[in-house]
Amino acid sequence: MGVAIRTAGKGDRELIVRLLDEAFQDDPVSGWVFPGAADRRAKHPALMAAFTDIVLAAGRIDVTEDGSACALWLSVPADEGHGEGDAGEDEGPAQVREAVDPDNERIEVIGRLTVAVHPAGRAHEYLWMIGVAPGRQGEGLGTALIEAVLDRCDREGLPAYLEASSARSRTLYERLGFELVGSVLDLPEGPAMWPMWREPRPHRSA
Repeated sequence: MGVAIRTAGKGDRELIVRLLDEAFQDDPVSGWVFPGAADRRAKHPALMAAFTDIVLAAGRIDVTEDGSACALWLSVPADEGHGEGDAGEDEGPAQVREAVDPDNERIEVIGRLTVAVHPAGRAHEYLWMIGVAPGRQGEGLGTALIEAVLDRCDREGLPAYLEASSARSRTLYERLGFELVGSVLDLPEGPAMWPMWREPRPHRSA
């Protein structure tokens, strides 16, 4: 039986924020951004809200019909500036830090580091985040959300890109055809992130 998926709208904002907050509370990268458990519980939802607002405005959020999983995607054009030369000019990370927690420089640091390693020169689909409710993980919901977009990428000849934030998620993405691109991103005194790229596969007509 397939997983029913729909495109989220503005009316789903609170659902998406709550889902991402719950899904990433124990994520290594979220733990690095907000090292204290109490601080993370208090401020992490605002960071997820900032990400949700960015993607609702500029990308697309897919959500399972039962609200148990979501995926945030951005379509990146070939000429969009990414890479080391642009990392210092992008004001987005500083704006997110200012909106969420001005005293927490790690919010800005992680934004600038991920911008710096983001591949440039080819149009692609960027999986910014994917969240599955803690009680529903392991059911294949995340895979279903990703495969729905990868099928379209294959039909249209588009690559896809993401940064895996844990070894567990990296393994999942490898099964879906993603491969490490460039170097592993080691956060300062923190965990690793794995930039991963997937070339489109030949599309087979049904």
